[in-house]
Amino acid sequence: MNLAPSQFSLEVERRVALGAARNSFDATVELIAQTTRAGVAKRQVEELARRAAVDFDEFYARREFDSDHATEMGPLMILSFDQKGIVMRKEDLLDATRKIADGEARKLQSRRCKGEPHGRKRMAAVAAVYTIQPHKRSAADIIKGLRHIRDAKQKQGPKPELKRLWASVDQSPLDVIRAAFAEALKRDRMSEKRWIVLIDGDRKLERWVKRAAEEFGVAVTLGLDLIHALQYLWKAGMAFHAEGTPALENWVLDRLQRVLDGKVSDVVAGMTRSATLQGLTKEQRKPVDCCALYFLRRKYMMRYDELLAIGAPVATGVIEGGCKYLINDRLDVTGARWSLLGAEAVLCIRALVTSGDFDEYWRLHEDNERHRNHATEYLDQRPPPVALPSRRTRHLRVVNG
Repeated sequence: MNLAPSQFSLEVERRVALGAARNSFDATVELIAQTTRAGVAKRQVEELARRAAVDFDEFYARREFDSDHATEMGPLMILSFDQKGIVMRKEDLLDATRKIADGEARKLQSRRCKGEPHGRKRMAAVAAVYTIQPHKRSAADIIKGLRHIRDAKQKQGPKPELKRLWASVDQSPLDVIRAAFAEALKRDRMSEKRWIVLIDGDRKLERWVKRAAEEFGVAVTLGLDLIHALQYLWKAGMAFHAEGTPALENWVLDRLQRVLDGKVSDVVAGMTRSATLQGLTKEQRKPVDCCALYFLRRKYMMRYDELLAIGAPVATGVIEGGCKYLINDRLDVTGARWSLLGAEAVLCIRALVTSGDFDEYWRLHEDNERHRNHATEYLDQRPPPVALPSRRTRHLRVVNG
């Protein structure tokens, strides 16, 4: 009957996979009970979800982009990366984190000291790859957007094309970044597009991106997420103006416009000089110095004037939304403790759904399951052909799957 070892049909497996990706395992059990006659227990829900995701890597490794797709895609190839923690069962934590959870790496046994981690989470690497049409803007346009000033004549910006978004808690961040570069190369085999990588300023991500770019032999432009840079400006501005005042907003947005115009060094010099002239104490000027150091170390990633001139995005909204959908909305629910394999399966299925690839993936998965569970039982892995019903057996019919 072409059943998997779990003895559940592929349709039940499909419904369980989608249910587990959208709701809790308990809610999935209730949903399956209401819509089918299959008695699926909670532990079996996780097992079926894991089985449903086994062909995830093969699906994307086999998928190709033809020349028609290449000509339709925009000239800007955007890659973006981030990391997000998932609360895991103790046995599935990394060794260093497990020691913290067991109390081996704590200063005190009865309580945590200030700054000590809880030792509950394992970091998942999140990646996004898409192409986009240029959308040229000026620094003034960005400031108007932040002030929520809308121009009726202004056209809406282009949307990402063939966006693929995924995350993995099992693979290392470097491996996820390598997979993203491989995906991008499929879309740009002739190296005709401008590659731009947007990150949040994490130095580890920066090093991994540079390493992957060197391994794949591609030239990339690293861009710092504008919103992260803006947060540092807000903190620095509070050293000069009270929080929640128009003076603070004007101070921040005025310097942000200069940053967008490519004058990062001037902004850094101006704010540090102002702190000195106003006689701020070491503690008072701490956010100013922190912002200045952050900007100077990432100055080469803050060439917003060049990015705006070619119509490229300057913020990581796509990857931030991906973290929210893939992880926060499902895996970061109160009280959840995930196994490594269960979390990875849910992440894969949610990635397929948000990328619009689930139906195509499921066709491949059904073919692979038919081969694994049925064809391999025959000599030379060739099942005999199914004969069509004769006149004497009209009450019989061929059933797909």
